[in-house]
Amino acid sequence: MPNTHNWIEAARPRTLPLALASIGMGAFLAASVGSFRWEVLVLTVLTTILLQVLSNFANDYGDSVHGADQAGREGPQRTVQSGVISPTAMRRAIVLFALLSFISGVTLLLVSIQWNVQVLAVFLGLGLLAIAAAITYTAGKKPYGYAGLGDISVLIFFGLVGVLGSFYLHTGYLNLTTLLPALSCGLFSVAVLNVNNIRDIKTDLLAGKKSIPVRLGRNQAVVYHWVLLTSGVLCSIVYVLLSYNTVYQWIFLISVPLLIRNGVAVQTKTQAADLDPYLKQLALTTLVYVLTFGLGHLL
Repeated sequence: MPNTHNWIEAARPRTLPLALASIGMGAFLAASVGSFRWEVLVLTVLTTILLQVLSNFANDYGDSVHGADQAGREGPQRTVQSGVISPTAMRRAIVLFALLSFISGVTLLLVSIQWNVQVLAVFLGLGLLAIAAAITYTAGKKPYGYAGLGDISVLIFFGLVGVLGSFYLHTGYLNLTTLLPALSCGLFSVAVLNVNNIRDIKTDLLAGKKSIPVRLGRNQAVVYHWVLLTSGVLCSIVYVLLSYNTVYQWIFLISVPLLIRNGVAVQTKTQAADLDPYLKQLALTTLVYVLTFGLGHLL
């Protein structure tokens, strides 16, 4: 019988800062144009947390079923693979969190958009896609994460949808230039996934999981990692240049040494145990980037 600790472990709390970064960015950008709404922030945080936990449960279940979390796994063991949570219990949890995510998401839309039917339909569709993407990343008959499409999904949902969507829910409109910080969040989130996939190259290869690092090989995956980090910073620099008002907008640059530290670690540390802490480090660095970027645009 799984206990509370087992479920917390399966929920992987360390992934939550990354999930919250994109909606935080959207909220900061909305506040910078005088359109921030507390009720929207609270509901986007709740919906995002539910979706992230749903994704983590589905990932735990899917990788265990498909073999990526077999006994030789070099990263942290998953709860279904280790037997502390049964597949049946995890399937029930996935259904529950899918339902909770849907309810929270619909509540968010009704509060922020109310009864604008066309916009409501668009966001409802995006919400259902987010739920489907969370579940089918590693679960189901043809999980897209096993085809190496996880990077694109993360860029879309942790970047474009997360930032632009939350910005719209606060303001009621879209600003084309906000695409740049949205891309920054998305690219840094993809980089977190890339660290995870570089760490798991050996076991993913055995399980038939064709992630980008498996397809490219470790050396090219490291180059790809540097491209992700550099592109994320450049997108933010271009945004500041286009919307420059005050020197405080450059505060986010204090996160660059932390990004460089992560890139160097990914390049030099070849053991999974040594690389694993840099997943959390990059997720927290992304949150630092969002906080400094957002505060710089409010000062």
